[in-house]
Amino acid sequence: MPQPYNQFRAMLAITKASLKAVFRSPSAVIFSFAFPMIFILVFGFIGGGGGINVRIAFDKRSDTTAVLYHAIKSVTGVRTVQKEEKEIIEDLEKGRITAIVNIQKSKDTLSAYKISFKSSGAVNPQNLQVLRSIIESIVKSMDEDKFPERKTVATISKNVEEIPGRVYRTIDFILPGQLGFSLMSAGVFGVAFIFFNLRQTLVLKRFFATPIKRSYIVLGEGLSRVIFQLITAVVILLAGHYFFNFTLIHGFTTFIELLVLSFIGLLVFMGFGFVVSGVAKNESVIPPLANLFTLPQFLLAGTFFSIDNFPSWLQPICRVLPLTHMNDAMRNIAFEGAHLTDCGKQLGVLAIWGVISYVAAIKVFKWE
Repeated sequence: MPQPYNQFRAMLAITKASLKAVFRSPSAVIFSFAFPMIFILVFGFIGGGGGINVRIAFDKRSDTTAVLYHAIKSVTGVRTVQKEEKEIIEDLEKGRITAIVNIQKSKDTLSAYKISFKSSGAVNPQNLQVLRSIIESIVKSMDEDKFPERKTVATISKNVEEIPGRVYRTIDFILPGQLGFSLMSAGVFGVAFIFFNLRQTLVLKRFFATPIKRSYIVLGEGLSRVIFQLITAVVILLAGHYFFNFTLIHGFTTFIELLVLSFIGLLVFMGFGFVVSGVAKNESVIPPLANLFTLPQFLLAGTFFSIDNFPSWLQPICRVLPLTHMNDAMRNIAFEGAHLTDCGKQLGVLAIWGVISYVAAIKVFKWE
């Protein structure tokens, strides 16, 4: 008695064949493995801490009427953060801000004000030294003009109150961005080229002559991309952790959660790959169409530097992009100690983009 046709086994056969084809594709290996690893190697060798980046917050007890307070706030190279006290302390512990500055009126005749700093072990010492130098230059320039009757407008405390903190290395920012971009590129370009070529070479048409259902064809091809990219994610995460001390705050638990997040992000980005493959009229149209989606995110989604560095009018656009939320969730889980359940906002935005992409994909997808 003949056995019924096994759709699942047929899907696995398609997955296996497609996975072999992906590993034999130089472009897939280069853009998924080599391209991100090159950037990770470059930034990994740059050094342990971040670069010069002076961001401060003022102690809530600071004298905000002081002319010195307004002078410091007006310096172009110093960015003032205004948040709740608890959030400021958290940022300080993670090295996101250089110091909390406290300006108080002096009780002696030597100076009008006293300035003190609170910093953390996670802050780059160069940043703290730059901040001190900036304030010293402000004080020096104000001494003769505004306070000639005193020796100096302000004395700066030599002792810095330091709280414990974890060093936020360059690799802790760069690696999630590179992994996110690798997943997005593979999801969009990989799916777009695969399904367009299957359609053009009449492979899909040959599949139709077999008993396999169309949904299993899509699942088989999609599963091969997912397996390949999860292997990529494993390699990138382990290389970053063991060679460059990339932070996995909860160890193996964090590693698994990052893989789950990679899987979710890849599913979302693959939807846009299906859209491109359905819209493209020929193979040469695929790269520009795919780049319309990927290139802005490569530049604006916090892949290489924080979107806080962009002009204020551009930041809302950056915060809409799915890769921005993918990168934020990865950094929160890897370094901040958050879990997937704490990333509801980021996962929600990714889910919205996923619905949009697959609704569009269903409308434009072609089998022949």
